[in-house]
Amino acid sequence: MPFYHKLGKIPHKRHTTFKKPNGSYYYEQLFGTIGFDGMSSLLYHEHRPTQVKEIIKSYSVEPEIAVDKNMLAYSLKGFDIKPQNDFLDSRTPVLVNSDCHIVLAAPKQSMTKYFYKNADADEIIFIHKGSGVLKTLLGSIDFEYGDYLVIPRGMIYQLQFQNEDNRHFIVESYRPIYTPKRYRNWFGQHLEHSPYCERDLRPPTNLETHNESGDFIIKVKKQGMIHEYVYATHPFDVIGWDGYNFPYAFSIHDFEPITGRVHQPPPVHQTFETDAFVVCSFCPRMYDYHPEAVPAPYNHSNIDSDEVLYYVDGDFMSRNDINAGQITLHPAGIPHGPHPGAMERSIGKKQTEELAVMVDTFKPLKVTKQALEIDAGNYHKSWI
Repeated sequence: MPFYHKLGKIPHKRHTTFKKPNGSYYYEQLFGTIGFDGMSSLLYHEHRPTQVKEIIKSYSVEPEIAVDKNMLAYSLKGFDIKPQNDFLDSRTPVLVNSDCHIVLAAPKQSMTKYFYKNADADEIIFIHKGSGVLKTLLGSIDFEYGDYLVIPRGMIYQLQFQNEDNRHFIVESYRPIYTPKRYRNWFGQHLEHSPYCERDLRPPTNLETHNESGDFIIKVKKQGMIHEYVYATHPFDVIGWDGYNFPYAFSIHDFEPITGRVHQPPPVHQTFETDAFVVCSFCPRMYDYHPEAVPAPYNHSNIDSDEVLYYVDGDFMSRNDINAGQITLHPAGIPHGPHPGAMERSIGKKQTEELAVMVDTFKPLKVTKQALEIDAGNYHKSWI
């Protein structure tokens, strides 16, 4: 995160003794990334956060690849993913490479019997349907329709849902996720012309400290495996913390689109970045206001990146026959553009109510077996 935040009680100086009221000590933990060079936070625990009692089992959750070297455009019916009770069981990878996994999920039940930690990847969980609370060892964040939950790798968390109707679009990133550098000044503060600022980002609140011993299951994802660890103390035993590395929420509805007299290219919609892919938000906005403007995007060639669009709501003006929850993949190497009639329909339009999330990856994406099971079929021929 590009700003400092703190919750709870912390000592005056880092790496110094911090005593409990009874005279014993709290236990400090550095929670950081990129060795000791990236963003980090300092956490203070009631108990040592290292007390492993047992490893119950380990099992693979590696995606099953169906198409390794893909050159077809695909359209996937995301809402055809069947809901499942368990959050982890519901996570279905559809498009993957060595930098990121794009995952759909439709969990029905809150996480109450275990905690989860992705030790490999930062996670962006886009909330398409449902609401609830993200609970972490650094505090809680309420979420609802349209929220991005950005969770740093290594963060222990649970999701609690208000009801059983939940739909998530998830990006697991093996590269650190940041707000775009061009939106920030050299101090790290978001600039005046950025489409959102720190005020729109919601860090954790309501730090809950559980001073409990027992058997606490933490499911840890590492290298395509889930390892079920049993810890001797409750993982949410943090009494206080401060730093720059923490989860946060950002609502797609708080993204302020950048518009112009003629059609603006996709980078104006950029919301998050890594050095391997970007995430963009297409939001309701005024169309281009040149008297002869063509609001629909021009045909363009994906020479350097695969383009994934996840359709959330509204009428996406450049596509025909697209529904909420649908995913389109336009692979690098071939041009794509508006569907037949879409360019003509857009002329003279003043605004759009479309809502979509885009992921552009620099490495080609592989198509999973689960993706082919929800393939709409022959999307690559839909421009004829």
